Amino acid sequence: MTGPELKQLRNDLSDALDRKLTAADMARLCGLPDKGGADTVRRWEVSGPTPAATKVLRVLAMASERHPILENFNIFDRHDVREEDRPARRAAFREQMRDEVRRRLG
Repeated sequence: MTGPELKQLRNDLSDALDRKLTAADMARLCGLPDKGGADTVRRWEVSGPTPAATKVLRVLAMASERHPILENFNIFDRHDVREEDRPARRAAFREQMRDEVRRRLG
């Protein structure tokens, strides 16, 4: 993930949650300490986050409709899920991801 992609992700998650996320919010999502975490995120928005933070952020990105559901989370396109049920299940999954982001934000 590049710096600009991280910045875009912050905007995408803000839209998904209907609230503007700050650099401190993004730091909380990444598990960074309160002290200095926001500054770290601002640096990452230029240079890109660490590989560990990228893994966490790619999962949380699924809360936004603008990001794909990662292959290992995609249980909706299997043969045992009726095609007409798939959109509702995807929407429910994205809402679960939004709830997880909200939970991490406190």
